[in-house]
Amino acid sequence: MGHGITSVLLVALGGALGGIGRFAISNAMAHALGKAFPWGTLCVNASGALLAGWLLGVYGVANTQSLWLFAVAGLLGGYTTVSSFSLQTLELWQRGQANRAALNMVATLLLGIAMTALGWWLAQG
Repeated sequence: MGHGITSVLLVALGGALGGIGRFAISNAMAHALGKAFPWGTLCVNASGALLAGWLLGVYGVANTQSLWLFAVAGLLGGYTTVSSFSLQTLELWQRGQANRAALNMVATLLLGIAMTALGWWLAQG
């Protein structure tokens, strides 16, 4: 197995596990808090940002190492999602819930940046 195939398999395995994690957490949050607001996607994106920041703090900038391919490109790529965020925000808007749509946009952006910074800070020890 060449380096290229190994890299693809690491990303694919991480992506599969990340997607399963996103599905499980989103469903659990919807069950616990209801579906009026996309809490699951917000939670997934915030926790993914935290882990991304922590990995950056521990391992530095992106590289082609196996852990980075598996954890960042694969796991976090499959776990966090801009497509769900975008669709859920549009659905809120289309249902006439402009305030909730705006809250989702602002909360996702600010929480994502804050959690990434927190993850990096935690990794600095």
